[in-house]
Amino acid sequence: MATAEHKIRELAIELSEPAQALGSYVPAAVAGKLIYTSGQLPMLNGNLLAAGKVPNDVSLAQAQAAARQAALNGLAALRAHLGSLDKISQVVRLNVWVNSSAGFTDHAKVANGASDILVDIFGASGRHTRCAIGAAGLPLNSPVELDIIAEIL
Repeated sequence: MATAEHKIRELAIELSEPAQALGSYVPAAVAGKLIYTSGQLPMLNGNLLAAGKVPNDVSLAQAQAAARQAALNGLAALRAHLGSLDKISQVVRLNVWVNSSAGFTDHAKVANGASDILVDIFGASGRHTRCAIGAAGLPLNSPVELDIIAEIL
């Protein structure tokens, strides 16, 4: 069975350096057998992949790609804290906030961009519970923000 680190290499995914905390918080913290990430934005090379409200400013496809990138950034924070993603036994929960235009109701479709990559990397252990929530605004006018809760070995 392929490990998470092996799957990342197989999928040719490059995890960036995790974002540094910009306030009085940490990027990831362990409590018991669970590890939690702080909110993750879809940053790549220091820039948001997209900005604005879904779907008026950011298309559904762009929002799904942003959710995928935010999940990868969450994995980078987990790896930095744990030393290896192979120390994760189960992705337990994914919370996704979508910067939504009035009337938008496809939050779950946006969140699938993050959920799908977690399953691609962790297999059955990447299937998780989830909330997909609309928000009136997010930091930096990001279209999506998420956090990950995982069980560690």
